[in-house]
Amino acid sequence: MGEIIGANGLRYYDLSNVYGHGVPQWPSAANLNVRVHKFHANDGIFVQQIESIMHRSTHMDAQLHVTENGRSLTGYDTWRFFGTGVVVSIPKGKWGVITPDDLEKATPKIERGDILIINTGSHHKLGDNDDYYAYSPGLYKEAAEWIVERGVKMLGIDVQALDHPLGTKLCDHGLGPSHPHLDAEYKALTGRHVLEDFPYWEPAHKIMMGAGIPGIENIGGDVDLVTGRRCTIMAFPWRWHEGEGCVVRVVAVIDPDQTFRIPTGA
Repeated sequence: MGEIIGANGLRYYDLSNVYGHGVPQWPSAANLNVRVHKFHANDGIFVQQIESIMHRSTHMDAQLHVTENGRSLTGYDTWRFFGTGVVVSIPKGKWGVITPDDLEKATPKIERGDILIINTGSHHKLGDNDDYYAYSPGLYKEAAEWIVERGVKMLGIDVQALDHPLGTKLCDHGLGPSHPHLDAEYKALTGRHVLEDFPYWEPAHKIMMGAGIPGIENIGGDVDLVTGRRCTIMAFPWRWHEGEGCVVRVVAVIDPDQTFRIPTGA
């Protein structure tokens, strides 16, 4: 899509992936299906019907998704959805783990109260493939604890989930393993079983969202164009009081002239 220049000189960047019928999805049931319910030629209007869980394409998770009796989407404070933030490059390959040291060294520096977007490079592999879903890098317990301690306001990342894939049900966690071959592959690569290095089930989800930090999965779009920059970032979910997840449009805005200000309301 690329940079969009608004009438006021602001530069807009869409950090979301495409949403629609047949989009790549996390290895689970219930694909995103769209059918036309009414047609212009027959009905004079166009209406589509969607069948899907909400965890498809670029979306926000709520604490309720991973924690029994946790807060739903409306449990997030709305001030977290808009503000100053940074888009940082933390390149990682197959099964790479984002560490607190990676976050400390990231540029621009992650400040308290920032919205944080992490670009690992994985969004270039988005598709119905193992490279994106089973072999991606990701966050885990220690990085999530760093993010909470540093007072990050909202987080988005360009991988398959908020947690490293080896900390999910793909391996022997929760309802898993849905992909038992991954343990054998990891053992052949490292000499250790997955659970020796990834003993917790989705700790990044639980730690960050337990602290009230909205987590956005599958960042993509124009993220490369703003990586390494400080921006205004926004992403708003539905006002769904029982919602455990929701597709979101993530937008980064840059003001080259530093002239735009939010109205006072006077």
